[in-house]
Amino acid sequence: MIRTLDEWLSYQERVNVRSIELGLERVREVWQRMGAPTPARRVITVGGTNGKGSTVAMLEAMLSAGGLRVGCYTSPHLLRYNERIRIDGQDADDDALIASFERIEAARGEIPLTYFEFGTLAALDLCSRAALDVAVLEVGLGGRLDAVNIIDADVAVITTVDLDHMDWLGPDRDTIGGEKAGIAREGRPAIVGELDPPAGLLQALERIGARVERAGVDFTVQREPVGWHWRHRDGLSLSLPDPTLAAPVQYANAAASIAALHALQGVDAGFAAMDLTAVAATGMRSAHVAARLQWLGGDPSLVVDVGHNPQAARALAEWLDARPGIRVHAVYGALADKDVAGVIAALGERIAHWHLAGLDADTPRGLAADVLVSLLKSVVPGALFDAHPNVPAALHAARSAARPGECVLAFGSFFVASAVLAESAGRNSA
Repeated sequence: MIRTLDEWLSYQERVNVRSIELGLERVREVWQRMGAPTPARRVITVGGTNGKGSTVAMLEAMLSAGGLRVGCYTSPHLLRYNERIRIDGQDADDDALIASFERIEAARGEIPLTYFEFGTLAALDLCSRAALDVAVLEVGLGGRLDAVNIIDADVAVITTVDLDHMDWLGPDRDTIGGEKAGIAREGRPAIVGELDPPAGLLQALERIGARVERAGVDFTVQREPVGWHWRHRDGLSLSLPDPTLAAPVQYANAAASIAALHALQGVDAGFAAMDLTAVAATGMRSAHVAARLQWLGGDPSLVVDVGHNPQAARALAEWLDARPGIRVHAVYGALADKDVAGVIAALGERIAHWHLAGLDADTPRGLAADVLVSLLKSVVPGALFDAHPNVPAALHAARSAARPGECVLAFGSFFVASAVLAESAGRNSA
């Protein structure tokens, strides 16, 4: 008998020999056997290449500020699996997760589910039992064939589209955009958070018949020296504080989040009384998500980010460009299916010294340090670097090499971020 959460998670990794298996037939069948639990009165799904976690966090903060009961599903986790499902601001506890996995196991029979599909069904199950006003569900990979897409969302948000998971989603932004558009529904709002979305995304949304609202067209951002303005084509204008979440890209995530709430008010009159200015202002101040340019203190300072593809690396570069003169030591590790050369090229010589960390001992998808060395040499000839077998070794070396006033930036994968956060938590508890 499986008794602990760790035992359940280990079991789930063995049920399906494939760690990723896109398609809705299997997971929909199990969901229907469970009674097709509806996660909340209203549902917002959030897809895209980057910015999903931050957008979910902002939506959660704003909806909670409006006095609503909110459930969230995100992935992957950083330190504890429980982080993936939050009910009314609290991570799901072990007992609740175990009980949900037992219900899923009883329903699935001989149907093989992936680790991610177990988690998605658990999120739907636990949310449905919590009498929620709104569920905010992050789409794991792509959109059209992701397990989350068994739910017909009232509002869909597509943050950005860039080249990632190309083996699964396609070779270019147009094809990938078409896959991500699959979370939208006919006649329902679809928020496009990117100023320059690929034509493939817009064409797919038109075929679906979604009510598209685009950044820069239907809603706009105007930044000021302090604060910013969000404006909608219907005349609504909000004056807001700067997001607490760092990085210039967070204004785009915030704008899409506000557009989603504005659209939700149009979908359901029960939300119309929500003061959008007040909840958005509170959300800007209170939204928090780990490992998104998270400052962990110290001098030299330590900053951790989950940026793992070229688009995320360009956002990191923009953030660094706003801090000229700071010497940066990078702790970088990557997975084999990522565009490592594109990430390195985006940051270029902004990095004074690379501390390359092998992830091959953490996951079969992890790249060894010598592979990273070869790619770094080919993209930035003459770059200063050291190679290390794992993240803790690379972090120790970077901290030892960095001087007061300099910065250690750890990024490249959730495996990097989780190792750095775990090490930081250990130091703080010592």
